[in-house]
Amino acid sequence: MYVKGSLASQHVRENASIYVFVSLLFLIGIIFGAVIVNSMNFIQKQDLFFYLDRFFTEMLRGSVASSESLFKSSFFYHLKYLLFIFILGLSVIGMPIIWILLFMKGVVVGFSVGFLVNQMGWYGLLMAAASIAPQNLIIIPVYLIAGSLAMIFSFSLIQKLVAKKIQQQSLLPALMRYSFIFLLLFLALNVAALIESFISPDALKNVIEMTYK
Repeated sequence: MYVKGSLASQHVRENASIYVFVSLLFLIGIIFGAVIVNSMNFIQKQDLFFYLDRFFTEMLRGSVASSESLFKSSFFYHLKYLLFIFILGLSVIGMPIIWILLFMKGVVVGFSVGFLVNQMGWYGLLMAAASIAPQNLIIIPVYLIAGSLAMIFSFSLIQKLVAKKIQQQSLLPALMRYSFIFLLLFLALNVAALIESFISPDALKNVIEMTYK
């Protein structure tokens, strides 16, 4: 256990610049998402809030999708997204697309939280804490790690291509480790999907009931 921990810490130290870059890219996405909210005019905000208000009303009536349906949707969404990052890491030219995916993740989070707070103040912050924060405490680190690992693996492929040292035997152990870590990340995302499907909706409903009294 100690050896695995020391190897992980050594890996992070050796690739700290990549992890910092990915984290900053995501943070910039969050800021950009919040800026988009502030740049919207009054009519755009009202139109969007109208649909959001209808969703809240439907939720109070119990007319939204079941938890099982939400979990299925979340499961396949994370599977496709993480698999896409995994495949991009195997290609030499996929790095810019990884950057775009992580940036857009940040934009979605920043816009969602920013819009709720902008329109509903403290109640919006409570809604964001109930419906967005719980699963994203897992989702955000997982995608940051996945994006970083994909970049690291892609960089290693580029280095071997430049050095003309790519061999099937030398590449296989690294590919096995890369695949195994992504499998663990996907399992972690399943936990997030469970939270998103079975816990967050109830928490959000409680906040909506408090807001719409």
